[in-house]
Amino acid sequence: MKELSAAGEFQNTKRIILTACMLFNLSIGVIYAWSVLASKLTAPISDGGYGWTASQAGLPYSTAIMVFATAMLIGGRLQDKVGPRRIVTAGGALVGSGLILAGLVGNSVMGIVLSFGVVSGTGMGFGYSGVTPPALKWFHPSKKGVISGLIVGGFGLSAMYYAPLANTLLHSFGIERALLFLGIATIAITVPIAQLVKNPPSGYVPETPAKIKQVAKNLPSTDYTWREMMKTRRFFLMFLMFLLTSSVALMIIGNISRIAQTQAHISNTALLAALVSFHAVSNTLGRVAGGMMSDKIGRINALFVTFTLQMLNMAAFAFYQNLPALLLGIVIVGFCFGTLVSVMPVLCADQYGLKNFGLNYGIIFLAWGFAGITAPIIANIIYDATGSFNTAYIICVAMMGILVAANFVLRKDVGRR
Repeated sequence: MKELSAAGEFQNTKRIILTACMLFNLSIGVIYAWSVLASKLTAPISDGGYGWTASQAGLPYSTAIMVFATAMLIGGRLQDKVGPRRIVTAGGALVGSGLILAGLVGNSVMGIVLSFGVVSGTGMGFGYSGVTPPALKWFHPSKKGVISGLIVGGFGLSAMYYAPLANTLLHSFGIERALLFLGIATIAITVPIAQLVKNPPSGYVPETPAKIKQVAKNLPSTDYTWREMMKTRRFFLMFLMFLLTSSVALMIIGNISRIAQTQAHISNTALLAALVSFHAVSNTLGRVAGGMMSDKIGRINALFVTFTLQMLNMAAFAFYQNLPALLLGIVIVGFCFGTLVSVMPVLCADQYGLKNFGLNYGIIFLAWGFAGITAPIIANIIYDATGSFNTAYIICVAMMGILVAANFVLRKDVGRR
């Protein structure tokens, strides 16, 4: 009876922790609403904006992405050592504090780069790094894909409400007060939720599902250190895949509003914000469905589907010149990027184990940070020079073609998983 009671208690506990991890990520994904904020920053001062160029408005976004990735590496290492609760709590507090500071500095490119880019970016990295490892440890390995998808799905879904909320606040209160309100709300929500995040007790073994389809025979039997991981060829292939796929997605995600204005001639601000929210839904579906798909058909097969679909989408993106076509393109971008960020952590866990997962995946996730520095800047430079993103789309097609070829090489290293 005691064993049954303990099993039931663990079932409730892991559901609560999974829910808390999802809600936390749902509360810190302000970066995916940057397209709405950037549109206001580039608006003329007479219209309540700051009159920034596209390159200036993209700088805080690119900085936040790089700092996010670096902080995730640090946070992953720290949560491996001291547990996730402290790291997640600090993450939520820093995200909110950065938004508050961004509201206080006013019309200052460097001020917002430091506050939003550095402070909030650090918070997002700490928080994001602290919620996935404990959740994976609470559930059986056969569910890694779907659990990872649900948790990272919360981060992607946050843009669904952040974008329209930010749009409403910006038009009702202006840039400074809108950022202040977002920062205060973020701290008030995330810090209490963070107290629910924890690792399972020592010796805990997740309950094995009644029916498990064995889809892999070659998973590692030992946990890799970061040095051992980096000596394997599959690490460099995974890093390249994360780097190039993220570059494609971030070029589009950070410029959805501007793409809609230039290609489809959409000027309604509410509709532009809705497009960002629409992307968030498809991004989240990709994270959840992609994780489930990888559990069913294998990680490498799921990535191959993603790379091929995104390559075809980028080849056609310049021709999306009306709202329905643009919606289709945005859905595919969101779905493919969502699949990537749900499959990569479980692929890392499959190949290198969970003991050092926080640090190991943090190193792979640096690819997202490098993409955040280069991809949006390249896209903004191209737009400032040509008035369109057509050249950026051609670059994206080439990058996805490289990954379709790289997928076959990775398959030889890791097999079906």
